[in-house]
Amino acid sequence: MEISPRKTIGDTIRRYRKYIIVFIITYAIFSISFYFSNYFNTKKVNDIKQTQEKISVDILSIETQFELLQESSCPTVRNSTLSDELNTLGDKLSYAESQNDFNSDEVTSLKKYYSLLEIKDYILMRKVYQKCAVHPISILYFYSNKNDCTDCRLQGYVLTRLREEYPDVRVYTFDYNLDLNAMTTLTKLYKIESPLPALVINEKTHSGLQSIEQILKYVPELSQSASSTATSSTSNMGK
Repeated sequence: MEISPRKTIGDTIRRYRKYIIVFIITYAIFSISFYFSNYFNTKKVNDIKQTQEKISVDILSIETQFELLQESSCPTVRNSTLSDELNTLGDKLSYAESQNDFNSDEVTSLKKYYSLLEIKDYILMRKVYQKCAVHPISILYFYSNKNDCTDCRLQGYVLTRLREEYPDVRVYTFDYNLDLNAMTTLTKLYKIESPLPALVINEKTHSGLQSIEQILKYVPELSQSASSTATSSTSNMGK
């Protein structure tokens, strides 16, 4: 049976038309995907830049507060929100550090500045203790982001929970591997060595993962303050 040339040409045209349609659909899908990918990447980069700018402003604000508080009266220092702001700033830096799109050098620079602010706050609270007869409960937490600290993430969760249950506790977090002279002095002062994590509580260094129960043993005044608060609340309810 002889095949008509016209039929062969028609089949070829239909086949090429099918290829063209598939190409157009594929191109459209690729273009749309590229557009949305580019849009969300641009948005993410802009969000990251905004976060970095906010962190820089927060650092400047906190540093200014240090200068003001050093000359303030005891009630003013006690009622300052500086510690809360430092914690908020620390959370922002943790987020920035977890995002691969952040400029790592810039984040490291911000971390160094933040660590210096924490050390300043720690020194300020020690001066408050001498000047105002107030005993701030402080915990220095040394961690590592490298793979050599398997318990650091868990220790971070424990301290976050401790801070939620006992808001008066001041937790200062320090990256052990941060290249900073003040940090080196601090680690030598408290003899911080691997393995990490390490906590400094009441001038004593405790290496390894510490549970809330263990921390409360090191700081018995925390349990006492919690008990007195509970007793006070119960008596107020009875009135």
